[in-house]
Amino acid sequence: MPATPATPDNPAHPAYPVGLRLTGRRVLVLGGGTVAQRRLPALLAAGADVLLIAPEVTPSVQAMAEAGEITWQRRGYRPGDVEGAWYCLIATDDPGVNAAASAEAEERRVWCVRSDDAEAATAWTPATGRSDGVTVAVLTGTDPRRSAAVRDAVVEGLRDGTLTAPRHRHRTPGVALVGGGPGDPDLITVRGRRLLAEADVVIADRLGPRELLAELPPHVQVIDAAKIPYGRAMQQEAINSALVEHAKAGRSVVRLKGGDPYVFGRGMEEVDALTAAGIPVTVVPGITSAISVPSAVGIPVTHRGVAHEFTVVSGHLAPDDPASLVDWRALAALHGTLVLLMAVERMGAIAATLIRHGRSPDTPTAVIQEGTTAAQRRVDATLGTVAERIAAEEVRPPAVIVVGDVVRPGADPA
Repeated sequence: MPATPATPDNPAHPAYPVGLRLTGRRVLVLGGGTVAQRRLPALLAAGADVLLIAPEVTPSVQAMAEAGEITWQRRGYRPGDVEGAWYCLIATDDPGVNAAASAEAEERRVWCVRSDDAEAATAWTPATGRSDGVTVAVLTGTDPRRSAAVRDAVVEGLRDGTLTAPRHRHRTPGVALVGGGPGDPDLITVRGRRLLAEADVVIADRLGPRELLAELPPHVQVIDAAKIPYGRAMQQEAINSALVEHAKAGRSVVRLKGGDPYVFGRGMEEVDALTAAGIPVTVVPGITSAISVPSAVGIPVTHRGVAHEFTVVSGHLAPDDPASLVDWRALAALHGTLVLLMAVERMGAIAATLIRHGRSPDTPTAVIQEGTTAAQRRVDATLGTVAERIAAEEVRPPAVIVVGDVVRPGADPA
């Protein structure tokens, strides 16, 4: 008695999952419609030598052919087209052509996917996704939506670190400088969160997304490198030494910083120290608070017809401090948006300097404290009154200060 044909929904004959290495191998695609358009990128990413046969194709498929990514023969299927193929995707809108090509593939022992009839195929395309070198492929019978949902859940978990899958081979010790974003843990990049989930040691700044530290496994060592203004501080040299020490001990180290490591984050100093010590280092960009915090309260740093430029300035030194490298006279002459970081305690002197050099005291100004976090609040003022408002509202760091007409409430979005 012949065996019952395998189908996607027949539990007695489940699909046998396997990864195909298609680099340099001929893959035949019949049909140039939307199905082919969706499947071709993955085939190309796998290095396949794609021959596409179709009288007509979508504009995207045509662009692939014109770019030399695939070979397109502008005609219909002919017997013998399967010859030399290792894998075949049949996706024409003619059932007769699909059946004939599928029969030829069966005769030549070529694995064949059919978009119109999964039960007549010898292979099925899983819902696939990738995250940091991991390919996730899901087959759930003839329910593609469920396959896609399971795939998305797994890939998202791998990307954001909620699904922990640490490396056990080819794991290179070193340091990752991770920009944690403005404070909301959901605003860290997916790569940053994944590296955090794989770390052995985390050296964290005060302005990093602190809630993420609670998600770390118990074996992860967390070192507080908080630089609290006028309080206890871990000197930069000590931070550099700790990074080098743990990396040389063979541990995977994440330096978790607020915002972006290279925007007033002293990231380059740490990179230089690690490079000098021969430590491999990766820099993961973060969302800087200079843009994201104003955005969180409805302030665009640029706006059509209002501001075509914005300047980000550190206010941790007073304008008359000899160590300051800021040209306040030039800043006062600009017509765009001025974003000030670390400027709360010196805003009186900064505002007076800008006004003295020509910036109008009526320039709209906003102070956003602890932006993107649960404690976020916005205080509106003008350049002439902002210092008084900061004192009256008892604004404390961290806060971002925005000076410019983009602050004006009621502006239409660009």
